[in-house]
Amino acid sequence: MASAASISHASSFLQLSSSFLGDSLSSPTLFIGPPLKNFSPSTLSGKQRHFVQKNLVIISKRISGLEEAMRIKRERELRTTTRFRRRPPLRRGKVSPRLPVPDHIPKPPYLNTTLLPELSSEHQIHDAEGIPHMKAACELAARVLDYAGTLIRPSVTTDEIDKAVHKMIIDAGAYPSPLGYGGFPKSVCTSVNECMCHGIPDSRQLQDGDIINIDVTVFLNGYHGDTSKTFLCGNVDDATKRLVKVTEECLERAISVCKDGANFMNIGKTISEHAENFEYNVVEQFVGHGIGTIFHSEPIILHYRNEKPGCMVEGQTFTIEPILTAGSIEYKTWSDNWTTLTADGSPAAQFEHTILITRTGAEILTKF
Repeated sequence: MASAASISHASSFLQLSSSFLGDSLSSPTLFIGPPLKNFSPSTLSGKQRHFVQKNLVIISKRISGLEEAMRIKRERELRTTTRFRRRPPLRRGKVSPRLPVPDHIPKPPYLNTTLLPELSSEHQIHDAEGIPHMKAACELAARVLDYAGTLIRPSVTTDEIDKAVHKMIIDAGAYPSPLGYGGFPKSVCTSVNECMCHGIPDSRQLQDGDIINIDVTVFLNGYHGDTSKTFLCGNVDDATKRLVKVTEECLERAISVCKDGANFMNIGKTISEHAENFEYNVVEQFVGHGIGTIFHSEPIILHYRNEKPGCMVEGQTFTIEPILTAGSIEYKTWSDNWTTLTADGSPAAQFEHTILITRTGAEILTKF
């Protein structure tokens, strides 16, 4: 129970506080003006003076911090609205019919249903026999993505890119993994400008200054390889170029902290720190995943700060695929149930690699 003296000290402080704090501690101007200037702690006892001064300092710091946070927020909002060249909102084009795949090409099991498959709880760890198969699938995915990038120019449609990618994959004896996955109608994802991910190729022509993420996954000899990259179309403004560059750097830095025994949470921490240095936001709703003989499995890879437990294991394969935006991380999805855009129309960029965990680090499989 509090002593009479301590109650008296507290009461004195509350009375003094009310003389210059007003009725609320929420206003950022509480410590500006005559009341604070006219107040003198010299009339108080030593304990009272220490109590008042200590608490004034604490409250002042909180208010000063609030003012600083508000100032930074206003500056960021101002920069966000003026930094990027405003582009017309993305509009849906016409989606052409699904392309056929020859009967002799092995197909993944999820084609038996149009329902979205459940995430497998299996962590995919490969032995000496499985690793070469994973490498072959990922190397093909990387070559296809590189080829797709050469097609990008103003006036080209994303549907034309899809057709070219589809042909290259089946000519290699592989199956385009997105085709038919949960009813997805195309062989590749093409996400333009404010589209975060899962864009469906259609008749829309690319415009000068667009950015486009192309996400390629192939199913070769029973193994999936998955990779994506954001490309520039024509004359892209410097601010958007920087968003794309920083997103790629986030992926590279995240891969650099991966190795046998490392915590998965290190990935999100690394990505968030680098993105925040450039005042970008990391999308939380879309994640990386285990990959191998199964398209999507545990572990779920979170790209933002988190405390999700779990450690990486030698021989394990998974994707890291951060999405950064220059504005809101909130999203809206078109009625096709796939195409996902930033809620405020701000540009978004994404990069993805499939990696193999080794004893000393991580090997990027989706390179050639």
